[in-house]
Amino acid sequence: MTDAATAPNRAMMQRDLASAALGMVVEHDDPGHAVVSMQVRDDMTNGFGITHGGLVFTLADTAFAIACNEDENVTVAAGADITFLKSTVAGQTLTATAVRRTRSGRTGLYDVSVVDEHGDAVAEFRGRSISTNRTL
Repeated sequence: MTDAATAPNRAMMQRDLASAALGMVVEHDDPGHAVVSMQVRDDMTNGFGITHGGLVFTLADTAFAIACNEDENVTVAAGADITFLKSTVAGQTLTATAVRRTRSGRTGLYDVSVVDEHGDAVAEFRGRSISTNRTL
């Protein structure tokens, strides 16, 4: 991983207050590939005592954002879908791994797998990106 290739992601993540507040840790940030982890806290659970689905989505979305911001142009989500496969609880660690499937022109397609600390599938996320004319 080169500094030039990861500079946009690092700049973006330094300003990402939401991910920081949730305790997300960027484990890997190469263009087209990212790994982000998060420990589930008590305040991240819903009324059933399981991890709030919106926070699982947020973890996957953060990995997606890092993977799809591959150059100096700001790239954002055009859409995303998630399938929840297994519930988790406070104390568990979730890891989201995003991988570029294809990128053509201004659009891209990325898959994100979210697993727990045992490697069990928690969710599968598919994100569609669009690059803007804005630069960081």
